[in-house]
Amino acid sequence: MAKYLLAYHGGGMPETEEEQASVMAKWEAWYGALGASIVDGGAPTMPTQTVGADGSVGDGGANPVTGYTVITADSMDDALAKAAGCPIRESGGSIEVGECIEM
Repeated sequence: MAKYLLAYHGGGMPETEEEQASVMAKWEAWYGALGASIVDGGAPTMPTQTVGADGSVGDGGANPVTGYTVITADSMDDALAKAAGCPIRESGGSIEVGECIEM
């Protein structure tokens, strides 16, 4: 079984404590559904910076990462199916999925 990086982009922050509790419950339910396939539950990220090929530093890039998770899956299709249930999509975010290469 391969490892896959789920990189989160965008999404919104809940404005009230009630909304925050609701969002957290959805994330907990999704993580529960992923179960043993979670390798690293990851975390949200603070605003990002990008280091260019020339060494220049800039703000976040075109589509900055807002968090990540690492899972195992039988195939890219399986990883995509698992990613599809991520609650970040409900707040306008997206999930980039990439297979990790064992080194």
